[in-house]
Amino acid sequence: MRFLCLVLALVASPAAADQPEILGVQFDKAAGAWTVAVTILHPDTGWDHYVDGWEVLDAKGNRLGYRLLHHPHVEEQPFTRSLNALILPDGTQEVFVRAHCSVDGWSTVPFRVDVRP
Repeated sequence: MRFLCLVLALVASPAAADQPEILGVQFDKAAGAWTVAVTILHPDTGWDHYVDGWEVLDAKGNRLGYRLLHHPHVEEQPFTRSLNALILPDGTQEVFVRAHCSVDGWSTVPFRVDVRP
């Protein structure tokens, strides 16, 4: 069974200039596990300043999954990267995604995703 949920950012936040901006999140369920694709916009300048990861959190702020980004995406903006085999606890209805910048840290406003079928 496949389930697809695509959410786009509807409100721009007054965040720091170099903070990663999550433009969209897609959840796809197959065989009991989720694949999560996150699209991010950030002015990566190279190894000294880039988005180096993103995470999926539950409503209480517990980490459910993490995607390490292995290199800057200077020439590819925005970019999308996926995390496979994410298991959500039974009853999970919403999750939050936030990105991490190598200089500015975690994005201050998590991106909410409704994962109810």
